Amino acid sequence: MNPQKPNQQQNKVGNSNQTIVLVHGGFVDGSGWADVHKLLKNQGYNVLVVQNPTQSLADDVATTKAAIDSANGEVVLVGHSYGGVVITEAGTHPKVSSLVYITAFAPDQGESVASLIANPPPGAPVPPILPPKDGYLFLDRSKFADSFAADVEADTVSFMADSQVPWGVEALQGAVTEPAWRTKPSYYLVAREDKMIPPSAQRAMAGRAKAQVREVPGSHAIYVSKPAEVAEVIRQAANAWV
Repeated sequence: MNPQKPNQQQNKVGNSNQTIVLVHGGFVDGSGWADVHKLLKNQGYNVLVVQNPTQSLADDVATTKAAIDSANGEVVLVGHSYGGVVITEAGTHPKVSSLVYITAFAPDQGESVASLIANPPPGAPVPPILPPKDGYLFLDRSKFADSFAADVEADTVSFMADSQVPWGVEALQGAVTEPAWRTKPSYYLVAREDKMIPPSAQRAMAGRAKAQVREVPGSHAIYVSKPAEVAEVIRQAANAWV
């Protein structure tokens, strides 16, 4: 009798002709991807983490494209939150094979974060964004945990709140010119307890992009709180290309 074949999806690993590029969102930097990065690296994937300045969409797209240029082979481009806007614009790069949105904005042509959040669904939580100061935004530190990372360990949340990266108003106003999801396969992870981007809005954007969708209970910081689930969606996109 032949031995049972292993589950190919679980045992499939990355190769030298493919790279996963991780793009963070607003108020944070690339360090939040640490556990997702570790999981993917341990499974043999090439992984790069982009450190965007989040001052303007144009600068962030340029920084992300530089990372794509430096990557080995085809690129699976992953964005969290505002990072979804960045990958939507940068994802037209010819090396990008697919897009992965982690509770992220997925704008259409002419849309920006500013336009997408202008008319929130009735009853949706209002993110505790403080009034802009010198052209930059921060979240109220006292409300950071509840709004951004309710399911993240307390010490980690405290550090995230105290180490916020200034998010440029100009970045929020940056509009997409040519949405990559119109021509590239897309995947979307919906965080059901997200208080920054309403889950209903996530589902609508994912549906418009014709993305393959997975839903998981979790906060906006699901990439920190549930790295295994996030890594699995990324592997799905990567393995589809392999």
